[in-house]
Amino acid sequence: MKRRLAREKAFQSLFQIEVSDIEPEAAIKHVLEEGEREDEFLHNLVYGTIEHKKEIDELISSHLENWSFSRLANVEKAVLRLAVYEMQFLDDIPVNVSMNEAIELAKVFGGEESGRFVNGVLVKVVQHFSK
Repeated sequence: MKRRLAREKAFQSLFQIEVSDIEPEAAIKHVLEEGEREDEFLHNLVYGTIEHKKEIDELISSHLENWSFSRLANVEKAVLRLAVYEMQFLDDIPVNVSMNEAIELAKVFGGEESGRFVNGVLVKVVQHFSK
């Protein structure tokens, strides 16, 4: 499975977990097409994001301007969590790749302004990491 597709499946899994409160393995199985197999990168993204969720949410919250974390749409939450997980915990992925992939996911699955919003938050997160 290519990484872009694994990210999309990871996003969809994280979204389902947030909305339906289902187990990660069930969410992953639900997003896979018939005959499609779960791969290590997909598994790492979903379980890693869940494992570090509290820390990731605190980081995202601290970079929201005039907005509270609880007001975020579930699409933006899932996209931001996934991107921040990649940026903070996966050293083999360049930050700009994680940002671009997150923005594309937000554009495809979110509302009209989702891509711009995700970009704005992630720029601040990246600046935090640069300090």
